[in-house]
Amino acid sequence: MFDKFWELIDAQLKELEGAKGADDVIRILASDSCVGDGFFAGSGGDETVYDSLLTAGWSFLWSEADYYYAMRAPDGSAITYIEGDIYRGNRR
Repeated sequence: MFDKFWELIDAQLKELEGAKGADDVIRILASDSCVGDGFFAGSGGDETVYDSLLTAGWSFLWSEADYYYAMRAPDGSAITYIEGDIYRGNRR
């Protein structure tokens, strides 16, 4: 059961490597139980959302910590990451 969880997380991270905009990230990380527009449940793992998005060509707008930052997509849209919650736009 635990292996299935990390398989899902790995698949999400791999898919994020191709995300070209905020809509892609929100689609990939959509969750009925999230506070924001999406949620990443694998924040305790070895790989991170920002690593995958950097691979996809995203850049940092700002970063307070590895659990609180905003990034800009290649299409100009942005997301803010707060402890696993994903929000559309720059929420600073």
